[in-house]
Order: sequence, then C-alpha cells, then structure tokens
Amino acid sequence: MKKEIYMPKDDMPYEKFLRLGSQALTEAELLAIIIRTGTKEYNPVEIGQKILSLPSIREHGLSGLYHVTVEELMGIKGIGQVKAVKLKCLAELSMRMAMTAAKKKLQFLNPSSVAKYYMERLRHEKKERVLLLLLDYKERLIGEEVLSVGTVSASLLSPREVFIAALKKEAVHIMLLHNHPSGDPAPSRQDMRITEEIKEIGGMIDIPLIDHIIIGDNKYMSFKEAGLL
Repeated sequence: MKKEIYMPKDDMPYEKFLRLGSQALTEAELLAIIIRTGTKEYNPVEIGQKILSLPSIREHGLSGLYHVTVEELMGIKGIGQVKAVKLKCLAELSMRMAMTAAKKKLQFLNPSSVAKYYMERLRHEKKERVLLLLLDYKERLIGEEVLSVGTVSASLLSPREVFIAALKKEAVHIMLLHNHPSGDPAPSRQDMRITEEIKEIGGMIDIPLIDHIIIGDNKYMSFKEAGLL
C-alpha cells in the first residue's frame, strides 16, 4: 500500500487561505483544497496542476471543468471517484452562482442581460438546444419551453410548436433563444429562415417575436440588436 504524502504545513493551500485569503491562492492551490490529499508521487497542488492541463480546461479556462468527465478526472493519478464527483459538483455550483448573479440583472427588453443569464446555462451544451421564452404584457417571464434538442450542428424547430406553447400559456410576447456548440453565434441560413417565419406568423396572430438570441462561447448575437426584427 502506497503511503500518501502531505505538503509542509506552512505551504499547504488551506493554511495559506487562512493567513492570506482566497485571492492569494493560485488556481492549482484552490483545486488542491478540494482535492485535500496527494499521493506518494504528487502533492495536492501538483495534482491540481494536472487537472488544469486537461485539454478542455486549457481551451476554456476553469469553466472547462464543466466539460471534463468524471472518467477523465479519474484518469489523473490521485483523483478517485469521490474527488472527481466533488470537482464536478464545484463546476455545477460555479455555473449556478453565475446564473443567480445574472438573474438579478435580467431584463427581457435588454438582449445583453438575457444573453448573460442564459449563456451560463447553454454555452456548455454539446448539442443545439432551442428555448422558447413566454412573456406577459409587461415582458415578464411566465414560461419556458425546450422546443428541440438537435445534433451538434443543427436542430429541428416547427413554428406550429412555438405558437401552440404560446397559446397554452396565454403569452403576449415570445422570444427564441438557442446555442451554437461551435461557440460562434453567427446565424445560419436556417436560423434566418425560421426567425422570419415565426416573426410573420406572430404578427398575424398578435403574439410578436421580440427577439431571437443565439448563444456562443462568451458571446452572443441578437436579431433585435442586429436590426433583423
């Protein structure tokens, strides 16, 4: 049985946190606090550095922890199932905290605030996910429907489904929102076509489409802001 080693007490991230606060810790040291113990070969900070070297984290920064699987984490020596699950829960908590902060500034007539709120939820998705936001006469959210979950490159969306959902909830306004897993929020030809169709139908039945927002990786595109609605 291999004996786990511990860092000298003065150098341990936990002790450093108590002396200097979390701002003084590196990303590897912050991860080390979650990891807590090392192995015979690696101390917790070194294991944290190995986590930071995973491809998804190198590409996306710490938010890449959301993309890393439990199995990938367990492939690092010193990370068992329990530690891997803790790290994945940390990623989920971080996303929910970001969404909570963004929700306080959420205004449906402000595309930037809408994009910021839903970005934390959608930019990690591997497939296109189309949401229909249902609003009342004061532009307050009264419902949210997942209209489709598509492939990595496209999703299927029917205008009929949009307005059935809107009429059921007695929505006065509607908004479309979906992600591009590629990270590029530029609208496709299909995005342009379906937006125009829903805009026209909504105008005829007095349930206007007030925006269609496409979420990329830390960026978005609003049809309203672009003058396309």
